Amino acid sequence: MATEVWAPLFSLAGVLLGGTLTALSQRATQRSAERLEVRRQAVADREARRAEQLQAIKDFLACVQEAEGVAYRRPEEWGEDEGWLGAASAAMGRLWVAERHLVLVGHAGLHDPVRAYARALNQAVWREIGDVEVNEHVEEHKSVFMETARASLAAF
Repeated sequence: MATEVWAPLFSLAGVLLGGTLTALSQRATQRSAERLEVRRQAVADREARRAEQLQAIKDFLACVQEAEGVAYRRPEEWGEDEGWLGAASAAMGRLWVAERHLVLVGHAGLHDPVRAYARALNQAVWREIGDVEVNEHVEEHKSVFMETARASLAAF
């Protein structure tokens, strides 16, 4: 009779031990998968933020290029070219929108260089720079911006 009792008890103990080990194994696997998913999501978020910042930098640079072109084409006397005035106003409007967008989505270290570069271009377009050449006036701001933008993108 003793063997009749012990055999089912050992069988029951084996089932309990196996079930417990299976449950622990599944829980550990699930936690590992959750941690992996969190890491994947963090990487995807960083890549998305980097792509958004890169696009904002590209948009800003396109507007910068347009504003520089307008600054170089500025007539000597105000009122000589109504078409230029409209083009300059539109280009500067796009530049200010691109500047604010980059400040919004960009790294905090980009804020001051972006603003300084946009202000320098604004001064060049509206000839608030005296006899200084456009490229001479904006070059320092351009260099600082480009260095900061590279560093900002490398940080991702």
